[in-house]
Amino acid sequence: MTRNGRFKGRSVGVVGDLSIDEQRYLYRKARELKAELMAGGDAVRYRIADSDYSAYLVFLENSTRTRESFRNAALFHRVRASMFDAASSSFAKNESMTDAIKMLIGYAPESCFVIRSKLEGVCGWLSDYLGPWAERSGYARPSFINAGDGKHEHPTQEFLDEFSFLEQLRWDDSRIHLALLGDLRHGRTVHSKADGLRAFRSVVVDLVAPPELAMPDAYVEKMRRNGFEVRVYASIDEYLASGEAAAIWYFTRLQLERMGESVLEKAPMLRKAVTFRKDMMEKLPDGTRFYHPLPRDRLAPTIPAFLDDTPLNAWDAQSANGYYTRAALMAMLSGVVGDDFDGEGLPAAAEDEAFVLEAPASTRTKPEYKIGIKPVDSGLVIDHIASGAPIEEIWNRIDKIRRVLGLNLRSSHGVYHTNSGAFKGIVSVPDLLSFGEKELKRLGAVAPGCTLNLIEDHRVARKYRLGMPPRIYNFDDIACRNDNCVSHPSHQEHVEASFVRKSGTGTFVCRWCEREHDYSEIWSL
Repeated sequence: MTRNGRFKGRSVGVVGDLSIDEQRYLYRKARELKAELMAGGDAVRYRIADSDYSAYLVFLENSTRTRESFRNAALFHRVRASMFDAASSSFAKNESMTDAIKMLIGYAPESCFVIRSKLEGVCGWLSDYLGPWAERSGYARPSFINAGDGKHEHPTQEFLDEFSFLEQLRWDDSRIHLALLGDLRHGRTVHSKADGLRAFRSVVVDLVAPPELAMPDAYVEKMRRNGFEVRVYASIDEYLASGEAAAIWYFTRLQLERMGESVLEKAPMLRKAVTFRKDMMEKLPDGTRFYHPLPRDRLAPTIPAFLDDTPLNAWDAQSANGYYTRAALMAMLSGVVGDDFDGEGLPAAAEDEAFVLEAPASTRTKPEYKIGIKPVDSGLVIDHIASGAPIEEIWNRIDKIRRVLGLNLRSSHGVYHTNSGAFKGIVSVPDLLSFGEKELKRLGAVAPGCTLNLIEDHRVARKYRLGMPPRIYNFDDIACRNDNCVSHPSHQEHVEASFVRKSGTGTFVCRWCEREHDYSEIWSL
């Protein structure tokens, strides 16, 4: 069978790595696959069926359902399947993830890696770095599938959840109203819904959790930006009293292992707020179904065992759907299916917006740049450094400019009043006669808002105003503050830190783990 479908070699590190139409296509193929297998067919048109294709299941955190559904999906596809875990692999010998995966790519003409790890953003990094490396080395671009990375995302769980919701709604994607209940702060499965629920054209989400377990603000904001109606309740009792309960409930367990001591002391009260009771049954809307990513805490489940044999139980079928959706996803990424896709894919990467703007140079003689700043006959003057900031911050920015640009030259610098009475920094460097595009971008990243004056023969020959850059990367002294990010120096994975400015704000998002940072936070741990 020829495998040249349009998704071949793609990776899924986050839900957004598939466009909305591509997600709907996945659900359609998973539906077809499930129907054929349930009817006793062999579903050969969905199989990879290639003994030279390797599926590596790299599970560096414990898992049962995700691992076993992927293992069985690999068996369905009749490919080489290899299992790795933290205890029995070279990862226990301090080998980097990058080196280990690079070695495995060399063992097969084509490969797919399903990775579960505490390192957030690891699949995005491996795809960006090892995808081009594989092609340069004569291998097909491997696919990387995130099977759960720390508290970040679990996209294939989200896909099987959306598939299960669609199945419940008889494949009507026009609207969904659901409740998310339990530990919304630490649950990556509910975090993924901020993007995953876009598969529905209209979305109402009810967040049911006490404040200590509430959905992080960043995900609530993302839901609202995506057009979702979001309502918040502190307990199931409060939710049912509203009289507006959804017919689809999605429970999560309390992840006590991720909570601090102060929250742990409140565990009984928190658990009570999000645990279903028998006396609540009569208050549910007709046709209500309960879902759960599993496992349930057998000692204190939020969905108690008395519900197992009732019509509310949709979590067992939901769990089984993991096999079909993951098998369909592997078929897409291997190129088995995809030729009949006719929707919109991911948008092309946007070009970086201009943040270095050349301003008209003055025809007048250069200004005198403050007492104490050596006049420059030929060279450069960096002005308006951190204008309006506290003096200490301005001095720190001056020091950073000198270090990042390597200005170990005859020069002068200082902090002075602006015309409005605020403070600003100035660096004056005589004799430096050239300043390239790369240096301009580095200066803009270190000191957005500054002005660069290039002076020749006593006059300002060129002048640049530098705004806040859209991306900051390729600096030795930037780092993500998230301890679990794959790029964090403590992991020694040698992943370059990289940040993208969030649209409409002054914050920057880590390219790998998607943690938001204020501009000042990304510089030097």
